Formats: sequence, structure tokens, C-alpha cells
Amino acid sequence: MIRICAKGAKLGGGITMKTIRLLAVALLALATVTGTVWAETVKVGVILPYSGPNAQLGQQVDRGFELYQKLHPKGTGDHKIEIIKRDSTGPKPDVAKRLATELITRDKIDILAGVVYSNNAFAISDVTRKAKVPFLIMNAGTSAITTRSPYTARVSFTMWQAAYPLGKHAYDKMKIRTVAVAYANYSPGKDSKTAFTTAFTAAGGKVVADIPFPFPKIPDFTPFLQSVKDAKPDALYVFIPAGKWATGVMKTYDDLGMRAAGIELIGPGDITQDSELPNMGQVPLGVITMHHYSAAADRAENKAFVKAWKEAYGADSIPDFFSVQGWDGMAAIHEAVRRLDGKVDADKALAVWKGWKFNSPRGPIMIDPDTRDIVQNQYLRKVEKRGKALANIEVETLEMVKDPWKQLQKKK
Repeated sequence: MIRICAKGAKLGGGITMKTIRLLAVALLALATVTGTVWAETVKVGVILPYSGPNAQLGQQVDRGFELYQKLHPKGTGDHKIEIIKRDSTGPKPDVAKRLATELITRDKIDILAGVVYSNNAFAISDVTRKAKVPFLIMNAGTSAITTRSPYTARVSFTMWQAAYPLGKHAYDKMKIRTVAVAYANYSPGKDSKTAFTTAFTAAGGKVVADIPFPFPKIPDFTPFLQSVKDAKPDALYVFIPAGKWATGVMKTYDDLGMRAAGIELIGPGDITQDSELPNMGQVPLGVITMHHYSAAADRAENKAFVKAWKEAYGADSIPDFFSVQGWDGMAAIHEAVRRLDGKVDADKALAVWKGWKFNSPRGPIMIDPDTRDIVQNQYLRKVEKRGKALANIEVETLEMVKDPWKQLQKKK
């Protein structure tokens, strides 16, 4: 109970009403200056592969959002972001679902983010939908993921954004008439294959071979690519997870002499991941890809990003699309925390992210308010030598591409 005393009367400990009034005025002045009296701590749970054969992919995302945090210490106003990291160890939906459940029920997170693999993202979406927790995807690219929960948004890409326009380009500009398609046999691979072949066949092209790679373990690619060589297509379209998968495909393509046999290698940017190029020798030279980011881009935002990256992680370290997705993801989280004054819930966070725009190292990006998917440029890229190293050089830009799969669904 609070007892109000007469003016000048002393309270316990010798404190007078005058002293209390002075303290109240000081606190009110502090609130006026800072805009808030109490700073909030927003808990962000991050699920990535921090160990296992694909730990490098998780590390690149992790470094991207950590670098954004470091360079934008006031990006959330007076509020603090506490990041709680959990290791999915790979494409393991059961593990991802368990980790998401623990982060929500035990750690009481406000936002869930990260996630490299689509099958993990599908499992997590079910958890976040039921718990009403905002889920921000920083990689997983299967188009349908965002349809599973109204509380999911994506700052990475969809498989259709690169594969669909590349299918049309391959026929119209590269004069490719027959292709073999090879892909990791899980949802992103199937998405990528369908997107490319839909556009390629609509343009008049023919698919002469359909080669699914077993997943998740990296297979011996030799028998699969030998069957492609035997089919004698004009080109091989490949989607596989980035990292060691990409290097394995590139090495086998070279070992089998497929380029010398007249078979072009094309695909999304996963097959020439910037940070993995140094491990591929000269094989990728001349390979054409469609993708949303290149570390070699001349944009001012990208030059600043690459410079900061090398200063933070070493001169020989190379950012890639995973890195920039982590960077942009943390920018989106900062925006939600700042605009919501640290009081984050699912509906309010998604209201902030719908229509959010940002000048990213990859170019301008926006979250589509209707689909909660990213809208971004797609770049036709060619691997060329830049100094002593290989780089993905952007040669053509398709501006602000929405997810083609969802656009086609609207027309049905």
C-alpha cells in the first residue's frame, strides 16, 4: 500500500515528498529524452547446421547476421537482441522440429530464424504456426514453405526465382534445344527441376534425361553424369545443395570430359557458390548461372559489405549468398524490434515485414506483402577470371523478380 503524506512530511528513511517529486520529474525527463524508460531484450532463436558435412553453409549465414549486429549496434534503439543458437546438424526435420519446440517452450524466444534446409523449414513452420511465433527464413528455398504458416516470411530466395527465368534464357539466348536435368531428390531439387523445365519446354526445348541424385548423403556422381553424357544433350541443368555437393558435381563433369563433348553446364548459383569457387580449380570457368547475389558485384553496398566481411573474418574469406541472406535477415529483425519498440509478437512482426524494403548488398529487396516471400533482382552470371581468382560476373539483370510459382498459381 502507498501512503501519501502531507507536503514536507518525512517518509521512512528520511525521504520527503519533495524528494520523491524531484525523482519523478527526473525519470519523466529521462523518458522524454530516450523515448522509453525500460529497454526490452528480444530473444531470437537461430537454427542452422553448425556441425556435420554442411557446417560451412550454416557458418556463412551465422557470420552474416553476426556482422550486421556488430556494425549496427544501435539498430534496435535501446533494445537488446539475445541470440540463442541451436545446431540442426543437417537436413533433419525431426531434429529441427524438436529444437524449435524447445526454443519456444523452454527458452521463450520471440522470433525464430535461420534454417538452411527446406525439409527442416517445413517441420518448423508447423511448430511456429501453432505457437504463433514469427519465423524468418534465411535460406530454405522451396516455394511452398511460406504457404504453411501465416507467421513465416523469407529473406532468401525461392528456387523458382532463378530456375524459371534461366529456362527461358537457355532456349532464347543460349540457343540450347535439348537438356538433361539433374537434381538432389528432395523438395528444393524438385522445385528447381520443375521451374526450369516448365519455362524451357514452354519456349520449345526438350528434356532428354531426368536424373535425381539420392539425398541427403553426397553420392558418387559418376554413373549419373555418365548417363547424361550418353544422352548427348546440348546442356546439363543441375541443382544440388551448395558447398561440397557443388564441388563434387563440378569435378565429375570435368573428369568425364563433358564440356569437351559439347555439353554446357548451367544452373542456379548454388553450383558456383562464391566461397566454394577456390576449391573447384579452373573447371567452372565460363559456366552460366542465374542467381540473386555475387560477391564480385560492383554495387556500392556490396563493396562495403565485402570489405567489412574480410576485415572481420580474414582477407581470404569470401562472403556468398548464404552470408548476405544472414545479413539481410538480421536487418529485418532489427527493423521489427525497433518499430515495435521491443514488444514483438507474431502478428505485429509480420505486419512490419510485409512490404519491408532494404538496400542489400545483393541490390534492392522487398518482402511481398501478399506472399511474405522476397522480391529481388536475379542476375545472369558467368564465371570469369578476376585477377588470379575466379568470380561470378553479373552480365544481365532481371529486376525485382517475384516468386514465379506463386504468380502461376494465381492464374490457375
